[in-house]
Amino acid sequence: MRVLIVGGTKFVGRHLTEAALAAGHEVTLLHRGRTNPDLFPQAQHLLADRNEDLSVLAGHRFDATVDVTGFHPDQITSLAQALDGRGGHYTFVSTVSAYAPPAGPGFTEDAPLLEHTGPVTGVAVTGETYGSMKVLCERRARDLFGPELLIVRPTYVVGPWDPYGRLDYWAQRLARGGQVLAPGDPALPTQVIDARDQAAWMVRMLGRGGVFHTVTPSVPLADLLDELAGEFAPAGTTLTWVDDAFLGERGVDGTLLPLWAGGIADDYWAGAADPAAVVAAGLVTRPVVESARDVLATALTDRVLAAERESELLAAWASR
Repeated sequence: MRVLIVGGTKFVGRHLTEAALAAGHEVTLLHRGRTNPDLFPQAQHLLADRNEDLSVLAGHRFDATVDVTGFHPDQITSLAQALDGRGGHYTFVSTVSAYAPPAGPGFTEDAPLLEHTGPVTGVAVTGETYGSMKVLCERRARDLFGPELLIVRPTYVVGPWDPYGRLDYWAQRLARGGQVLAPGDPALPTQVIDARDQAAWMVRMLGRGGVFHTVTPSVPLADLLDELAGEFAPAGTTLTWVDDAFLGERGVDGTLLPLWAGGIADDYWAGAADPAAVVAAGLVTRPVVESARDVLATALTDRVLAAERESELLAAWASR
């Protein structure tokens, strides 16, 4: 199958490219040439900025297109126009952030979505507009590529080459031992997906339609951290759970303590999506400790809580 991957050299796209090549597909990557440009010499590389000129796609025809980097509906429109019916079956990587705040656990793929208000064209995608813009992307894709498209809605994606350190931080921090700051509510519903498992499933789904949560079963954050501690932490390591509000007042958010919603009430149930549909469609996932072992070889980020800052926060929490 001739497969176009929009992106394909960074994290989620990188694993998708590896999976597509391993499955024997003829892969073309559309990217800017800025991130890992020397990867995948066996693939065809078309260099372009999707926000500018996509004429590089002229004359190319594909059996399937997988869009990893669509964040604004205008990007979907320009891609459809550039392909002009030559893109084949379309897959769009969306997010569980597309949902209106879930009222409880076990929400399915037909749960209410966010509605974007205000202008769209020329509006930047921010943390506040990310979810609603993804909804607009999904709808634009359905209009332009047809109703048989595949929409993938993951939660936290983890695994090797993760630029956000979602498992890197916890594996490394727990391995240092001592008193470990754990954020917020220990019962916070949490779901992850290894990018390699998601990629393998997406490649098997090429040509098939539907909307799917690519997630593992939901577990409390405390259970996930305990599982990682059992793998990495030395004897005597303890987890100290620190209140959401306390952390928020001191400028700590989910970018510093990965897998935590940052105390945002509307996000509490975001990690409790129903995985039944994707499991029925053949998704197979590996244990989280296996993913964590593998990320240690490729840890890429320092966007996490520094040891000195953690000590200060724990001292302040103890003396409150």
